Amino acid sequence: MRRVLLISVLTIVLSANSFAQKLTWHTDMEEAINVAIKENKDMLLFFTGSDWCGWCIKLQNEVLKTADFEKWANENVVLVELDFPKRTPQDENIKAQNGQLQQMFQVRGYPTIHFVKPEKKPDGKTNLKGLGSTGFVRGGSSKWLAVANNILK
Repeated sequence: MRRVLLISVLTIVLSANSFAQKLTWHTDMEEAINVAIKENKDMLLFFTGSDWCGWCIKLQNEVLKTADFEKWANENVVLVELDFPKRTPQDENIKAQNGQLQQMFQVRGYPTIHFVKPEKKPDGKTNLKGLGSTGFVRGGSSKWLAVANNILK
């Protein structure tokens, strides 16, 4: 009886994990804007040096790859990774897009996260209304999410 109960509990737990929502990190800004407008969500723009920036990797491990962040992100924002790798090859169009956005948001260090609200104008152009920015926050996902929630209010 105990064995059947254990197997049943394991089956339920494994099934629940397989249905968990995974995060989608967009790299194409146009696509991300369309998703954000369609879903009526703000956007999180993550400026990172994924293969060389120690603080970026620390932010990924302590916050962006946690279950708390995953749940929060799926409910609140469309994620955009704007990467500036040194060793990893990158599509030239993405590299140009990321460089333009880096200049537009005056990003001087990594990691930098900007929160924006995309707004379609009558002429068809899109405006990115700045809501605030942050970077690495000590204290793990709960501290980081408190800062993010404060920016999005």
